[in-house]
Amino acid sequence: MNKITLLFGVFLLSITLNAQKDKQPNVLIILSDDQGWGDVGFNGCTDIPTPNLDQLAADGVIFSQGYAAHPYCSPSRAGLLSGRNQQRFGHENNLPYTDADADDGFPLTQLMMSELLSDYDFQTCAIGKWHLGDSISLWPDKRGFDDWYGFWGGGMNYWGKPKHNDPYHGVLRNGVPVPLDEITYLTDDFTNEAVNYIDGYVKKDKPFFMYLAYNAPHTPIQVTNEYTKAVSHIEDGERAAYGAMVYAMDQGIGKVIQKLKDEGEYENTLIFFYSDNGGTRYRASNAPYRGYKGMLFEGGIRVPFIMAYPGHLKGGKTYHKMVSALDIYPTILAATGLKHPEPETLAGVDIMPFVKGKKKGEPHTDLYWRYSDGAGYAMRLGKYKMVMSGFKKDFFLFDMEQDPYEHTNIASEMPEKLAEMKQLYAKWDKGNIKALWQDPHAANLSKEEGGRQKALDRATSGEKSNK
Repeated sequence: MNKITLLFGVFLLSITLNAQKDKQPNVLIILSDDQGWGDVGFNGCTDIPTPNLDQLAADGVIFSQGYAAHPYCSPSRAGLLSGRNQQRFGHENNLPYTDADADDGFPLTQLMMSELLSDYDFQTCAIGKWHLGDSISLWPDKRGFDDWYGFWGGGMNYWGKPKHNDPYHGVLRNGVPVPLDEITYLTDDFTNEAVNYIDGYVKKDKPFFMYLAYNAPHTPIQVTNEYTKAVSHIEDGERAAYGAMVYAMDQGIGKVIQKLKDEGEYENTLIFFYSDNGGTRYRASNAPYRGYKGMLFEGGIRVPFIMAYPGHLKGGKTYHKMVSALDIYPTILAATGLKHPEPETLAGVDIMPFVKGKKKGEPHTDLYWRYSDGAGYAMRLGKYKMVMSGFKKDFFLFDMEQDPYEHTNIASEMPEKLAEMKQLYAKWDKGNIKALWQDPHAANLSKEEGGRQKALDRATSGEKSNK
């Protein structure tokens, strides 16, 4: 190769890279369901293999203090897709299990991310679990998504068997039931749908937004033999089955990423991966953090969290300051150059300049959580965290720098700090409204706390009888 040819090649490459930098990015949000903080390799997991998520993390940024917007499913998703504290518009509980009203779900008055992107001529696609409204008027294809493949409820058999033998309670494509003989294993089916979508749309002269919401590894615990081979070393059968579900999802994510690369779109796709809340009480691991799904201790809200934008953001970083799922919406707006009609209503911030080091300080000095009209609530204020535990009926205060695992309650040692945080929470809470519907979450947590205490009492009863 002579010098002129080499220089011409470099010139063409420069034009291509500059054109790609100017091109509006695609957006891909990948959501897992009830996955523990400790159930990914990039957070130190050693028993469940997650090679593709680990590679995505290596290409992007790991958030060591990445928080979900809520400790369980539906409200967490409402926060993500609105960019708002979901308590501001009454969506702070899971949808009623049996007697939901027609308008129970993500309110039509709220601007969903998909609706805004669709208005700006993005191709939009929702795949997987919805859980934001049971009524047809609240389904994804009515909320700004051009294409939808998935189910609208909160849980689903992985073999696609519809609830109540009603096809409309099964897997749907744009509101039409998918024949059961076309469904294999939902995790694989959602992956294949995502790959096929990219194959069909990236050649069009417009960017796409894909919301890929796997229901893995949420119950029921169901998986194919193909994926159990990767966890044959895990001796706990329940943990192994759960781990196989995580591995199946990871393999699917790898296929989606590879398709982006094959189509030349990987460098120009802004990608987020995180779990909607912490892992469950059984099978999952939120270690080394305290608690699990539903709780406001770290195990319920600190989740595996990645952002990658390969052509625009240097990878291989871990960002240690607080970020929230509520930051995803404004970060997408900034990256795409789009405007929200009411930006003052968004609770999050564009985290890209903080991650790149262009903006000093921290994205957040304070963060807030609440469930069931305040039956339980929590906040972070710098290094301090306050939890009002609805099931322990007590206040907790932790120094998260000295005690990130929340072992030592210092509320009695620092009454002034606790009082300050109570006042700040009360001020934030004034902007919230009463939940539009209720769920049994708070009552169930209280039952679990009662069971925990009974187990401890049984364990120590022999000590008392021997004295």
